[in-house]
Amino acid sequence: MIKDYFIEKIEAAIEKAISNNKLGEMKEYQKGTLAIERPKNPDFGDFAVNVSSLARFAKIAPPQIANTILEFIDKEDNDYTVIGGFINFKSGNTLLINLVDEIFEKNKNFGKPENIEKEKIILEYVSANPTGPFHIGHGRWAAMGSALANLLKFYGHEVYQEFYINDAGSQIQKLGNSLAIRIRQELGENIDFPQDEIERKNYYPGDYLIPVAKKYLEIYPETNLSTFQPLSSSTLNKLCDFAKDYEEKVQRDLLDKFRVHFDNFYSELTLHKSGKVDECVNKLKASGKIYQKDGADWFKSSDYGDDQDRVIKKADGSNTYLTADIAYHIDKLERGFDRMINIWGADHHGYVARVKASIEALGYNPDKLEVLLGQLVNLVVNGNEVRMGKRKNMVTLEDLIDEVGVDATRFWMSMRNIDTTLDFDIELAKTNSDENPVFYVQYAHARACSILRNVISEKINTETGEKTPAPLTEQELKEITENYNKELIFPTLDTARKLILKLEEYKSVIKNSAEQRQVYTICRYVQELASEFHSFYNANRVICDDKSLMKSRIALVYSVKTVLCNALEDILGVTAPERM
Repeated sequence: MIKDYFIEKIEAAIEKAISNNKLGEMKEYQKGTLAIERPKNPDFGDFAVNVSSLARFAKIAPPQIANTILEFIDKEDNDYTVIGGFINFKSGNTLLINLVDEIFEKNKNFGKPENIEKEKIILEYVSANPTGPFHIGHGRWAAMGSALANLLKFYGHEVYQEFYINDAGSQIQKLGNSLAIRIRQELGENIDFPQDEIERKNYYPGDYLIPVAKKYLEIYPETNLSTFQPLSSSTLNKLCDFAKDYEEKVQRDLLDKFRVHFDNFYSELTLHKSGKVDECVNKLKASGKIYQKDGADWFKSSDYGDDQDRVIKKADGSNTYLTADIAYHIDKLERGFDRMINIWGADHHGYVARVKASIEALGYNPDKLEVLLGQLVNLVVNGNEVRMGKRKNMVTLEDLIDEVGVDATRFWMSMRNIDTTLDFDIELAKTNSDENPVFYVQYAHARACSILRNVISEKINTETGEKTPAPLTEQELKEITENYNKELIFPTLDTARKLILKLEEYKSVIKNSAEQRQVYTICRYVQELASEFHSFYNANRVICDDKSLMKSRIALVYSVKTVLCNALEDILGVTAPERM
């Protein structure tokens, strides 16, 4: 990266100046103590370093320090200037030419770092109850989770994507009882869900169970009203399993449609049946981490940083949600993962400490667990927020995808920091305008593709029928895109500096985004790159009479196309169309 190149030059010069006793009283320098930044005035340069912090060691004024360091810098064809305590740097043509050459050389791997400390990561996200359709909040975790998985894989990690199915507990019983009511309605019985709000919470009264009831009757035509009078435990279990399997398939089909692909769907029920939950509880008891109070088993989580102890087995003998989660995370570690990354809703913030406490209590490193807490999605239609609920007035992820498409949904769901509430403007997301960020970026890619098509297409005068030869032959274009000569870009360097530097920034964006577990920065970057490309295109005629200049700009257009396509398709999971 150019900024790394610059800081290395600065630090090498500092060490030379110290060895020559030119930096006052300064006797040593610790690398990594100076920060690099972008000058507020771009005319000053591409990057700047403030060396004022060295004054307390050198005992001389910052401008003198900066000018002394400048004496020992191998400048090559780059420009260095001093303003106050700042050393400003402007990339020379060699760096710019090499950058474009790197894009052509690495292509799909441009931006991929080398020699990282590779980790085996399990990324768990979405993990919804199999009790109904995904709501739009699930869509945010799905889009961000899959994009983060793509990013971490590209960065060089081994990433395993897992969906934890919450298929054990009272919610499945509620689902079976709810399906029973829908089936009875289909059979003609005058019955409805309870109107009392408290009692109604024991059911899922959404209309989405109506097609499930119809399917059940289709498969089991012998079912009649007597089946439910009374409802036996065996019949209820059959209804529970049927509804759960049906909704799981609905969820998985939608995930495929949304371009979200998990390596594994892990059943909580199988976790219980395997004995792993009881095994973890017994280990905690054996190590003295469990005590009894009011007939319940309490985990001493406060010994490990939690704000209070937690119940893991209720007085009635049933487990809490925490109990299975402890076993699930220990199971992840026992499967050999170096790091666990979970995407949870912000309402789970209090849950993080207790899970980390259990990991530590069982002898593992709690820092192996990272939890990304995400805020909600506000759906906006015609300027008004749409209210949502799990049991009524539901706006599902599938509704949203059908309305605005997969690309817009994925991009919009990913373009804000995970800890920020997202306002999803449906009408804007559907528009073909510069105000719609996904359209703006996709149009930049389509424009680049259009230029590459037009440069090898002959033109026909519609009035006279006269043909004008294509500006370049297909072989000439192939020479640019497949047998690129790094000197080819030289003629356009004076007008393309900002665009080339924005292309170079992709490398640092990938690095920072992967290390900070952020994907919104990729969305922001492609919007900025699209803006620079549109500005370059509007200010500079790409297909022109000067053939060397035209070839140079075609090479740059191809570079933009490459980086946009890589970021959209390979990281964000959004298509990069060639025509719009």
